[in-house]
This record gives sequence, structure tokens and C-alpha cells, in this order.
Amino acid sequence: MATKTPRQRARKEAMSRVDTAWLRMERPTNPMMITGVLMLSEPMALDRLKRIIDKRFLAYSRFRQKAVDAGTGASWQDDEHFDLDWHVRLAALPGRGSARGVRGEAMEKRALERFVSQMASTPLDKTKPLWQFHLVESYRGGSALIARIHHCYADGIALVQVLLSLTDTARDPGKDRDLARAWLKQDGADVARRIGAVERYTRLGGRMLGKGMEMVQDPTLAAVLAREGGEIAKELVQALALPDDPPSILRGQLGVSKRVAWAEPLDLDEVKAVGRACDCTVNDVLMAAAAGALRSYMLDRGEAVDGLTLRATVPVNLRPLEHARKLGNHFGLVFLDLPVGEGNPIRRLEYVAECMKQLKNSRQAIVAYGLLAALGMAPQPVQELALELFSRKATAVATNVPGPQQPLYLAGCRVDELMFWVPQTGSIGLGLSILSYNNRVHFGLIGDGRLVPDPDAVIRRFRPEFEKLLYLAMMGNWARPLDSVDADALLDETAAG
Repeated sequence: MATKTPRQRARKEAMSRVDTAWLRMERPTNPMMITGVLMLSEPMALDRLKRIIDKRFLAYSRFRQKAVDAGTGASWQDDEHFDLDWHVRLAALPGRGSARGVRGEAMEKRALERFVSQMASTPLDKTKPLWQFHLVESYRGGSALIARIHHCYADGIALVQVLLSLTDTARDPGKDRDLARAWLKQDGADVARRIGAVERYTRLGGRMLGKGMEMVQDPTLAAVLAREGGEIAKELVQALALPDDPPSILRGQLGVSKRVAWAEPLDLDEVKAVGRACDCTVNDVLMAAAAGALRSYMLDRGEAVDGLTLRATVPVNLRPLEHARKLGNHFGLVFLDLPVGEGNPIRRLEYVAECMKQLKNSRQAIVAYGLLAALGMAPQPVQELALELFSRKATAVATNVPGPQQPLYLAGCRVDELMFWVPQTGSIGLGLSILSYNNRVHFGLIGDGRLVPDPDAVIRRFRPEFEKLLYLAMMGNWARPLDSVDADALLDETAAG
């Protein structure tokens, strides 16, 4: 029997430290999958989808490889038995009735949400490349496509770009134009250039993990690190020394079942108008509306929220713009305060905006990236300790990805809506996702089934919370940014009316 040439042998490549960390974070209660759903206006045939996946998705050779974790480290290995039919398959929505009109569409949406929930709760097969596409051929007169990709392949920014690479800007691919690159914000690239020296922070993170997190209780170690790393080490100390998030109905023992839901989209121009009126960013407005929705939901469930602030981990892109299409994880994490205890919508927005402003001037994201890199090469007991330590500091994971502001087509089918959810880590059981597309803003939630058994009860509060801000912006004093006094007066006037 002829021996295989090096080209014919299965390739094996070492996995990066940060990608290894995400691979090893997998838990039965929190599968490390990024889950997305695209809703198409026309029916899609499975064969057409497979051709697109084969031509465009598998152009990334990494997706033909499986993740292999051994005692010496994790690696990427070619799957010699790769089977596209296993990775791209048909699905059907159970229990769909024959009702038509608004009621029928609502029933179909709930059925799709239940199916996506099931997929988000089901781990991928570790003996194969860690991704799958599930095509629902019949959904609201069109189709729906559910994508599941393990976080170890890439971060959310990169994977959204990968999914968008399956689409065209025209129904006829022959007339397609390249997707505009302007939608991918360059904030992360600026952060990377401004801070640099990732290896230095990785070494600092390794020293921390090697000490078993002693610095939280040992101020002398914190002083040593501060001398060695200056401002970077100080931020590392601050991040690790953050108090645990307070107890609430949104924290607790996790189960193995996820629940997902998404809201009807908002008009992006209206969101921008609120931002201009309140002198803040679109992201500030959306996160403040999300905090208001959580507040309303918690109150409805009898939770005392006065003065309560919950923390969310927010990914920050650290990849330069020219590397947008490259796989791998290149992001850091920052902790954002969500003032669910504040009843005034404008004060809530001001609080979020100020917190975001401070985070933009901090080095939290690059510090977290260094810690993740160190975590990828740490012993298992230290990994467990670090994961538990960090996950106790937040109640939710919150992501906001700006997508292309033009309609897209997948194999000739128009993409009406799209949504995605990133995984939660450790003991975190709640994820908030915001994605803008075609001049609309899509908001979605994924939650542990024990903690948030009814995610629709949260997401249906998102629009009313935004509309409060929109009303206050319209009624405010346009000669200057809307302030808290204006909001109080206007809210009192509305209640009296």
C-alpha cells in the first residue's frame, strides 16, 4: 500500500491559547456555541444551501477540521471522514397549526423560537468539526436557517462576517457587489494599536493564574504587579477584585435547557434620533432600553430592584479591520453596569452612557484578552477557579454587532431578519444580543430555562422601554441635550394625562 504524501496526510495545527480557553469552557449547562438564525422571505432548497456552504463556508479550511484537546494542548485536525450531509440538514418545526394572518405568524415564530432553543441547548459532536446548519424549509412563506458554530473557531465579530460572506447584495449573484466593509467598526483596531504588547499582558495574566488568584486577598502581590505592569496591572487588579454581582432571580443554579426569543425590530433612524437628542451613542440607547426591559421583568416577578445594579460582560473587538475575515478569537471583555434599579429612563440612559465612556478609556478589554490567553495554558483546576471567579462578577453577557445597512440575499432568497446569540460562561445564565441590519435593530435574548423560563416576557418589554426614550426625546428641549429634570417633568405629565 502506497504511503500518503505530506499533502495527503491529515493536517494538524496547534490551537491558539485564547481559542483553547474557549474550547475548554464547554459545560453541560453552557455549551460554547454561537447560535444564529436567518429568516428568508422565499423558500430555500437544501441542495442550494449545500452548494453555498460548500463554495463559501468551506472556503475557510478550518471548518473541515475538528478540535482535538489532549494533555499536551489543543490542536486543529483535518476530519478525514468529513460529511457535508451531516453538517447541513433539514429540520421541521413541530406543532405548527394551520392558522393564518397575524395569529399564524405569531404561532410560527414561537415554534421557531422553541426549535432554536432546543438547538442552543444541544452540544455539538466533539468527534466532528464543531458546526452545523439546520434548514427549516417552510417558515412564514419562506425559510429559516439556524447556524451553530463553536466559539473556539472564532469570536462573534468574525463569525457574523463569515455568515454574511454566504450572502450577496443582489438577488442575482452575477450582479453582486462586494459587501461594504464600512459596517465593521474600527474601534477595536484603535484599541489594539493604542495598547499593543498583548504578550506582555498574557504573561501578567499567567502570573495571576499561576498564583491561584491570590492577589484578590494579597495586596502585596497586587503591588508587585503594579510595579511591573503599571496601569495595565492596576486594571488587572481592579478587574479581579470586583465584587460578585448581587443575588437576583437572574442568577442561580443553571440547568441544561436554554430559552431564546427575539423582539420585533426597531427603526435604526429612530434610535439614532434618540441618541442625538440625549447626546449619547446608539449603543448607549439600546443597552439602556435592555436594562429597562430587565427592570420591568424583574418587577413583574416580584423582585425588589430599588438601587440594584447588575453587571454584564461586553465583548470588545481587538482585531484590525484588515483581519475582519480571519478566524480565531481576538476580543477582550469589559464589565458594563446595567442600572435596573433606576426607574427614570433618562437617568438610566445617562448612567449607561457614562459607564460606557469610562470603559472606552480603560484597558479592561486587553487585560481580559491576556487573561484568556493565560487561561488557555493553565492547569484544569486553575481554569475552573478562574472561570468561576469571573462568572460570579456578572449576571449577563451583552453583545452589540453593527451589520450591513442594505438587504442581503442567500442563494437568491432575501434575508428579512437575522439574530444571533453568544454563549454564556461559568455560572452566567443570561445573554442579550443586539444586531443592526438593513436600517433596523434586532434584539434577542437567551436565558437558562430555570432562571428565565419565559424570555418572551423580557423581549416584549424592549420596544416599550425604547419608546419611552423616544417620547421623551421628542418632547424634550431641543436647544440642549435632554436631561434628568426634563424626563421627570415629562414622565409626571404623562402619568397625570
